[in-house]
Amino acid sequence: MAMTGPAPCSSMSNHTKERVTMTKVTLENFYSNLIAQHEEREMRQKKLEKVMEEEGLKDEEKRMRRSAHARKETEFLRLKRTRLGLEDFESLKVIGRGAFGEVRLVQKKDTGHVYAMKILRKADMLEKEQVGHIRAERDILVEADSLWVVKMFYSFQDKLNLYLIMEFLPGGDMMTLLMKKDTLTEEETQFYIAETVLAIDSIHQLGFIHRDIKPDNLLLDSKGHVKLSDFGLCTGLKKAHRTEFYRNLSHNLPSDFTFQNMNSKRKAETWKRNRRQLAFSTVGTPDYIAPEVFMQTGYNKLCDWWSLGVIMYEMLIGYPPFCSETPQETYKKVMNWKETLIFPPEVPISERAKDLILRFCCEWEHRIGAPGVEEIKTNPFFEAVDWEHIRERPAAISIEIKSIDDTSNFDEFPESDILKPAVTTSNHPETDYKNKDWVFINYTYKRFEGLTARGAIPSYMKAGK
Repeated sequence: MAMTGPAPCSSMSNHTKERVTMTKVTLENFYSNLIAQHEEREMRQKKLEKVMEEEGLKDEEKRMRRSAHARKETEFLRLKRTRLGLEDFESLKVIGRGAFGEVRLVQKKDTGHVYAMKILRKADMLEKEQVGHIRAERDILVEADSLWVVKMFYSFQDKLNLYLIMEFLPGGDMMTLLMKKDTLTEEETQFYIAETVLAIDSIHQLGFIHRDIKPDNLLLDSKGHVKLSDFGLCTGLKKAHRTEFYRNLSHNLPSDFTFQNMNSKRKAETWKRNRRQLAFSTVGTPDYIAPEVFMQTGYNKLCDWWSLGVIMYEMLIGYPPFCSETPQETYKKVMNWKETLIFPPEVPISERAKDLILRFCCEWEHRIGAPGVEEIKTNPFFEAVDWEHIRERPAAISIEIKSIDDTSNFDEFPESDILKPAVTTSNHPETDYKNKDWVFINYTYKRFEGLTARGAIPSYMKAGK
C-alpha cells in the first residue's frame, strides 16, 4: 500500500514562520562565514608569499615573516571571539548628524586609536524600511578595500543601535569646503573631480553603483585627498529616488529659500545658507540624482557620472544647476534638464569645463564614461593630470590638521540621546523591534588589520600623513 507523507501545514502561524526564517538565516550565515574566513586566511597567506617573493627575501627571513604572520592569524582568531561593544570606546564629540543617525569621534580605549563611529537606531531602520540599505553599506565597506573608499574596521550592535567604526578623516567633507568658498578655480576643480572619477571607478569595478554621489559623501583625509562614503546608509536612498516621493511631498523650506529672479551671486549665497538644513532633513535633495534614476525603466552605473557633472557645475558656479525653492521644483528641473541646465553668463568658465559638464549631464546612452572610465580620463579638461600618482601629490587645497583628533573641519553639534534607551512614541512598542532583531544577524565585522594592529597609531591617522 502506498504511503503518503504528512500534509503540509497551511495554518502555520506568522510567529512560527518567522522563527523558521530566523533559524534558516542563522545557519546559512554560520556556514557562509566559516567558508569566507577560510578563503580570507588563504588569501592573506598568498599575499604574504607574493610580497616576500617580490622583496627577494632569504629562506631564514621568509621563515621569520611566516612565523610572525601565523602569530597574527592566531591573535586575530582570538580577538574575533571577543565581544566588541560601546564600553570599548570613549566618545569624544559628535561630528555629524543625518536623518537616521549620527557620527561621533571616538577613541578605542585599549589602543588609543581614533575612529569615526556611525550610530543608527534599529527602531528607526525598521520603521523607515532601511534594513536593506544598511546591509548594502556594511557589505560594500567590507568588500571595498580601497584607498578611495572610507575604511571600516569594525561593526557591531546592541539591543538599540547598529555601530560602524570607520577611519576618521579629519579634512571634513566637500560640502563644508564648498560652503567655505564662493567657487573653486578650474585647477582645484580638476583635482577634486579627477580624484572622484578614480573613487567612483573603484566601486564600479567591484560591481557597485553608488547612486548617491554628492558633496556630503566626498570626505577629505588629513592630506586633503578624496574618499567616498555613505553607500545608502543615512540618506533614505529608497524614498529619495522615487518619483512619487517628490509628487506627494508637502515639505516647506525657509521663506528666504527662493531663486526666482536672482543673479548667480545671490543664488549661491541662498543655496549655501540653506544647504546644511537640506543635508540633515529626511527628505534630502534630488539635486544630484540622475533623471533616469527617477524613471521606472531602470538605470546603470552611468548615473554616478551625471552626479559628478552636477558637483563639477557647483564647484565652478557656486550652486548646483537645478537648485530650487522646493524638492518638487528641483525634481521638475532635473527631469526637464535640456531646458534648465544653463550656464550664467556672469560666471565665466572655460569651454573645456562646460563641455565636460554637458558630457556628464546628458542622456545616459550618450554620457561620457559609457565605453569605460578611460574616455573620461582622456577628456581635454583633465590634460596634465597624473592619474597614476595623483593621490601621492599635494592636494589642490591643503588641510590644516593640528592633532589626530582635530575636528575643526566639522560643524558643531549639540549632544544627543541616541545612546540612551528610546522612549516609545509610535504604535510599535520596543518589544516589537526586539522580535525583529534577527534581520540584523551577521552585521558584526572585524577587519584583520584593525584587530592585529597594536601600539602606534596607524600612519594614515597621523596629522600631516
